[in-house]
Amino acid sequence: MIADRFPPCVKNVTDRTSNPFGLRPPFDRSDPGDRTAVFGYGDANADFHVVGDYPGVHGGESTGIPFTETESGRAIQDVVRAVDFASGPTERPTLDNCFLSYVHMCSLTDGQAPTAEDYATLERFFDAELRAINAHILLPVGERATDRVLREYTTQRRRFDLDMASLHARDIRGRGFLVVPIRDPLEWEDREREAIVSKLEAILDSDYRQTKGVATLVG
Repeated sequence: MIADRFPPCVKNVTDRTSNPFGLRPPFDRSDPGDRTAVFGYGDANADFHVVGDYPGVHGGESTGIPFTETESGRAIQDVVRAVDFASGPTERPTLDNCFLSYVHMCSLTDGQAPTAEDYATLERFFDAELRAINAHILLPVGERATDRVLREYTTQRRRFDLDMASLHARDIRGRGFLVVPIRDPLEWEDREREAIVSKLEAILDSDYRQTKGVATLVG
């Protein structure tokens, strides 16, 4: 099993920022000129892991970098930059203490959305990479990613109706993670950008690194 290669609580030694664990997509349905897949990207030893849906929504089919190209993707990258996780070019940023990836990494033709079967096919790849990064804070963006993260990495999915407006920038304890959902930027209202930036700043000011495994904050 892929995940068995990456024992938990062991930090990675790699200088690769794109697809650091060499995952291979199980299928290629991309349009001509697009990347077969938009692999995970960033600091493989990050404490913060931002999880998007798929390239057609959050971008990267041409650049190969998550959270580029689309309006929604650029808005998330703007948040990441606001807390000094990212610097450099927008289309290929330098990331520190932050990793970006998608629940469904493969590109699809003609703007198609992944089917339930497509998500299921890539489930083990996403899980292996997430556990290999072993971040303290999971930041799922949008309903699909939030549902996936809450179901698989917390015991609290049954408590929530996936009302992203109420879940946005909220602390949810997970099994070894703290989960902070992010409403998709295309749906942001009022001060929702400021809310997630403030939440991240508060976490960074806390002793979150001391709480890995119990997923609580001491601040």
